[in-house]
Amino acid sequence: MLDIQQIKQRFGIIGNSPLLNREIEKTILIAPTDLTVLIIGESGVGKEVFPQIIHQNSSRKHGSYIAVNCGAIPEGTIDSELFGHEKGSFTGALAERKGYFEVADKGTIFLDEVGELPLATQARLLRVLEYGEFIKVGSSKVQKTNVRIVAATNVDLLKAIRNGKFREDLYYRLNTVPVNIPPLRDRKDDILLLFRKFSSDFAEKYQMPPIHLTEEAKAVLVKYRWPGNIRELKNITERMSIIEQERAISADVLKAYLVTPEFDQLPALMNSDSDQRTFNNEREILYQILFDMRKDINDLKKLVPELGKLNSQVPTDLNHPVYQHPVSQDIPKKIIVDEPVPYADEYTEEEEKEHEPDIFPTATMSLNEVEKEMIRKALERHKGKRRNAALDLKISERTLYRKIKEYGLE
Repeated sequence: MLDIQQIKQRFGIIGNSPLLNREIEKTILIAPTDLTVLIIGESGVGKEVFPQIIHQNSSRKHGSYIAVNCGAIPEGTIDSELFGHEKGSFTGALAERKGYFEVADKGTIFLDEVGELPLATQARLLRVLEYGEFIKVGSSKVQKTNVRIVAATNVDLLKAIRNGKFREDLYYRLNTVPVNIPPLRDRKDDILLLFRKFSSDFAEKYQMPPIHLTEEAKAVLVKYRWPGNIRELKNITERMSIIEQERAISADVLKAYLVTPEFDQLPALMNSDSDQRTFNNEREILYQILFDMRKDINDLKKLVPELGKLNSQVPTDLNHPVYQHPVSQDIPKKIIVDEPVPYADEYTEEEEKEHEPDIFPTATMSLNEVEKEMIRKALERHKGKRRNAALDLKISERTLYRKIKEYGLE
């Protein structure tokens, strides 16, 4: 059996983290078997390398290896891509087509982003895993296939199961052997090794001297949380290699390329998933609505005394010249002026409530109605430009698009 260093050299894996070495060792041990493997890890950690290690060190290495990005295939065509279709089975099916499971027979198929599969496709995949058979789209003939499935995901499948977006039986069938790829922030000793490797590669690619970090910049690089993991580190190294004229990269220069470096040491209290981002964005828009309502109320309070002064100056005599203007001749006089308002001390407590000025509307609006109105007004102010409206409301464009669709403001 190959050792870990040989595997790293063959597949270009950089790093000596014990967490990484443990997962590589596990991958080597399960490669000769036909066990289904679920590779778990954040986006950018390099999950795509491990299915290749499994395939190349198995008895299927001379068969086909097909990698499928499940999240990149439209829902309407993914069944056809995976299982094939018969001629005329749907509009545009001009000929019979073989699917990936038929083409990869006796080989390995890697399903990346398996958590993005539609529920109907998940049921078909479960049948392949349990019985080794599938049916083409538009066909009634059952076909056999002998493939090894390696799946990968960067989402919490258990949470997806609770939300009804992933089948529980499929999860346990895929998760025969889990391989957990550690994020880059848990491999701090590997960060500088990866940076030097990328710096050297880009220097050779662009025919220029390699960049290097000052001691302060090295400390910043290691402390940063790297939400994009290895992919983010590689992209930042490439940008600095091209843009920076000075080959020695200081801490200040490096920070300009990092996303929110000032928060790199804060603990992650909650998962930075879409639900949390949505909660924060909705809270921000509600705060903005409440602040605007408070401002409107204060303006109304200032306006009430002025209205009182104007009302006291209105002539009560209907024969006054102000009511004899030609424009007002056709207007009912009872609309032009009301009955004189008695002093407050002339009312009983019940009558005072009846004659109390109607400063605020009696019909209250729900938070959703207020939110909808704020979004509508912001879009009107910016002539439908959603980016500017989102900035005005202090929310993300993504949240604004969702709210527009939710409230029918498209």
